[in-house]
Amino acid sequence: MPSNPLAPSWLALPSDANELDASVWSVNSARDGDGAISIAGVSATDLADRFGTPLYVIDEDDVRGRARAIRASFDREFGRVGSTVKVYYAGKAFLSTQVADWMIRDGLNIDVCSGGELAVALAAGAPPERLGLHGNNKSVAEIDRAVEVGLGAFVIDSLIEIERVADAAARHSRVQAVRLRVNSGVHASTHEYLATAREDQKFGIPLADVAETVAIIRSHPSLRFLGLHSHIGSQIFESDGFAEAARRLFAVHVELLEGGPVPELNLGGGFGIAYTSADEALPIDTLAADLADSVSRLAAEYGVPVPVIAIEPGRSIVGPSTTTLYTVGTIKDVLVTDGAAPGAATGAVRKYVSVDGGMSDNIRPALYAANYSARIANRSSTADAALVRVAGKHCESGDIVVHADYLPSDVRPGDLLGVPATGAYGWVMASNYNYLARPAVVAVRDGEARVIVRGETEHDLLSRDAGLEGPR
Repeated sequence: MPSNPLAPSWLALPSDANELDASVWSVNSARDGDGAISIAGVSATDLADRFGTPLYVIDEDDVRGRARAIRASFDREFGRVGSTVKVYYAGKAFLSTQVADWMIRDGLNIDVCSGGELAVALAAGAPPERLGLHGNNKSVAEIDRAVEVGLGAFVIDSLIEIERVADAAARHSRVQAVRLRVNSGVHASTHEYLATAREDQKFGIPLADVAETVAIIRSHPSLRFLGLHSHIGSQIFESDGFAEAARRLFAVHVELLEGGPVPELNLGGGFGIAYTSADEALPIDTLAADLADSVSRLAAEYGVPVPVIAIEPGRSIVGPSTTTLYTVGTIKDVLVTDGAAPGAATGAVRKYVSVDGGMSDNIRPALYAANYSARIANRSSTADAALVRVAGKHCESGDIVVHADYLPSDVRPGDLLGVPATGAYGWVMASNYNYLARPAVVAVRDGEARVIVRGETEHDLLSRDAGLEGPR
């Protein structure tokens, strides 16, 4: 059958609308003998029956395997050029006490960017010296607590912050290690809201001001300067941007060596993943080798040792590990007579499949126009493929879960839908819009499932309503 003219150019008509693309789904996802999607040996049907929907399902062996693989790749490649690597899991992608425990046990450090994230990591038993604290507007209270517990490193983001961290460190009789976030000016190829090294935005210190800023840091006996930090954006599919950022920072790194030690260079994170079959994520082994070669060439060019490298992957560890399960509610075939692709025939049908979640559990399609994939999760089907838009249940026309994909045309109310690659920036950006309760997070492994974050109830939603506490 021909593809639907309303389909975006990147979306191919599948030969089998039941197939699970291995580049998008977690490694332990497959269809079982009944045609249902099974994740780590647990069927989607059983998960929905037991825990309800919407439901985040995290493949434990997948997320932990990705964490270990990134650490091993960077250790190997930078060991090859005479250096070592510090890998920080970027907790902003998804953090719970269980995930923090996994990361620490698998040899990673953890990067947090708020007092709340710091509290979660500490509650999980993470050694404070293995934590880093980011953020463009850390409060005085957050800074004080982090210094008091023995935080491993701050990422300084402004001149004001230097004085605040130095004061806290002096009060607690500590010498606090700090990095300086630098706005390298590298324009990563990503969504505008995900690019974090452009000149006109809130993060970092301009390259031209770095020497003066580091001199201020070094003037404080309560601070120890570790090195420069760069983060050029998120969901990046090539190594060129990281290499260019390293080149720009390395010249300043060498200049700073004249005034004292600069043991580290932090190249940040932002490594892209596949959300659809059209995405081609750069293999981690390739990225690690490319960055090691780039940094090694720069060190040789300037005649200095290769510094210790730090990286901060988050999405590339947890993103592909998680699938969100939804239950289909209503279905509408909408005849679209405008908005078709240029030159395409009008009068095509788009099937709207509405589910029991939406922008309250995944804001990214509305916020970034992010694309996702979907498959019927409780059964397989021999019906022809139909172009669908998976919509949420919120009172917003922009409440979209999947902008475009092909599903079997017999998709019906009561079916389960699985949306893969939702581990990063799904649960952590969830809300109670329209008073929907935030879903549970369930970890699956070896045929067993357990809750690692409890889902909210209506009682939870009402428990904070102070209007119920007094006379009315």
